[in-house]
Amino acid sequence: MGEQIEVVGRSFVDHYYHLFDNDRPSLGSLYQPTSMLTFEGQKLQGGEDICAKLNALPFGQCRHVVSTVDSQPSSLAGGIIIFVSGSLLLPGEEHPLRFSQMFHLIPTAEGSFFVQNDVFRLNYG
Repeated sequence: MGEQIEVVGRSFVDHYYHLFDNDRPSLGSLYQPTSMLTFEGQKLQGGEDICAKLNALPFGQCRHVVSTVDSQPSSLAGGIIIFVSGSLLLPGEEHPLRFSQMFHLIPTAEGSFFVQNDVFRLNYG
């Protein structure tokens, strides 16, 4: 079970950051009306508001470089908690920004997952 959780967690993280970096508007499909995002302390609920926030960020192009992905089963049957650390490369910036992000994935009736909880923080050294 643990290995499958790791594989699903890593696959989700690869998919999420690929969409974020290349097709940010399509991230909406990963969230539901009950989803919550805390972005640098700002709390948002629902896929629409979350996507509006992510699409309004002051940079168009970016590239996430993932350093670590830790996944655990959550107490909710089939749920997965994922903790990510890495770097965010922005155009024109000399130094990458370090970040941490946590996702709580909930299984859907269709056999995939949606993001119930998403917490993002930049890590200032």
